[in-house]
Amino acid sequence: MAKTDEIFTIGQKAPDFTLPASNGEQVSLHDFRGKYVVLYFYPKDNTPGCTTEACSFRDYHEEFKGLNAVILGVSPDPLKSHAKFIEKYQLPFLLLSDENHKVAEAYGVWKLKKMYGKEYMGIERSTFIIDPEGNLVNIYRKVKVKGHVEEALEFIKNQIKG
Repeated sequence: MAKTDEIFTIGQKAPDFTLPASNGEQVSLHDFRGKYVVLYFYPKDNTPGCTTEACSFRDYHEEFKGLNAVILGVSPDPLKSHAKFIEKYQLPFLLLSDENHKVAEAYGVWKLKKMYGKEYMGIERSTFIIDPEGNLVNIYRKVKVKGHVEEALEFIKNQIKG
């Protein structure tokens, strides 16, 4: 039996979507058929954990590219915020703006969170690895930033090896 997640079963088609991207275009998941997609959801531009994660993906970007993989970061931030974040940290991959959090909801990462005793809705840091046919092949929820990017890279290497 395939490994299941709270919402998805590994091997099922990843939910398609179209969102505005940091390159000024509308980007859809199906635009990347034929490549691995590392779809990572993060709470907010320019916050410590999100900056560390984005810079880690930046630092390994060429290795992902060499494995026929693209990195797509998704947060509820507007494109203007993404542009500043990309410029400040020289991020070489697209950031997508999910301001109405519809894609985050479709992927089950829009959650009730607590900070300093206050409850609010926000993104649960998560990464989805999608194969060249558009199927979910791995899901990381409640991601801890340290070592995560390396783990995702290793997973894709092992997928390719078969």
